[in-house]
Amino acid sequence: MHVIVHGGAGANPDDPETRQGVLDEAAGAGAAAETPVDAVEQAIHVLESSPRFNAGFGGAVQSDGVVRTDAGVMTDDRETGAACSMPGVEHAVSVARTVMEETPHICVSGEHAVALAEDFGVETGVDLFSDRTRERWAEEDVPEGGAKEHLAYLEERFGTTDPDGNPAEFDHDTVGAVAFDGDSFAAATSTGGRWLALAGRVGDVPQVGNGFYCSPAGGASATGAGEDIARVTLSRRAVRHLESGHSAQAAADLAIDEFGELTGSNAGIIVLDRDGSAGSAFNSDAMQTAVSR
Repeated sequence: MHVIVHGGAGANPDDPETRQGVLDEAAGAGAAAETPVDAVEQAIHVLESSPRFNAGFGGAVQSDGVVRTDAGVMTDDRETGAACSMPGVEHAVSVARTVMEETPHICVSGEHAVALAEDFGVETGVDLFSDRTRERWAEEDVPEGGAKEHLAYLEERFGTTDPDGNPAEFDHDTVGAVAFDGDSFAAATSTGGRWLALAGRVGDVPQVGNGFYCSPAGGASATGAGEDIARVTLSRRAVRHLESGHSAQAAADLAIDEFGELTGSNAGIIVLDRDGSAGSAFNSDAMQTAVSR
């Protein structure tokens, strides 16, 4: 099994060696799986359970003080599942897989996605706050009131640690994986969102073609500035380059170059092609990946 995983594109992380160890563990877990879908799910489980990434446990906090998780998964026959805006769900990727395999739908959201997860044996009611997110949230002073009051507070803070625009330490640590067994592909992405988003915000991750995409040519998983990723369908863009005959690395480079030119924002992407070759590219300060086979 060929597997590549990423831990998000953004600022240089604290303790990158420890984070790399978790990524290596995730890639190894995926490589030992029996199918590509098993591989991406098992790899992402490792990352969702680590507080060093912004997915599952330790996810970003929204304006009402709740951590909500999103995920999407796709296979190369274009079977797709996604779930979003789920409080208390650590393994969002498993809910996305449930949507893909057990429902006629592509995406289920909010409390209904949580209920679906519970019915199919995915753990719910999990406290997703890590020590660092709890401490960081305690420093915020979001006003009471509705969306208008929250938006006024978030205007200079969404996606940053402070009004001066300094990057959030856990703002872009979305996680993703792509797997190939020599015959078929699967791609998946999971996130806790962006720090101080408006309550209920859903970014690119559970949107097909944005946070993840697969076709018979290969698969991709994206990370970074979610609204801009969705505006340019970043993962679909990378896979389209595979379909045009580019290698995984060339497809990743082209997609990120185009993304930067179109948006001026930061993102990263991982790609696998039919040769089993892995590619990755980013235009942020850092993006850590791991490859296993």
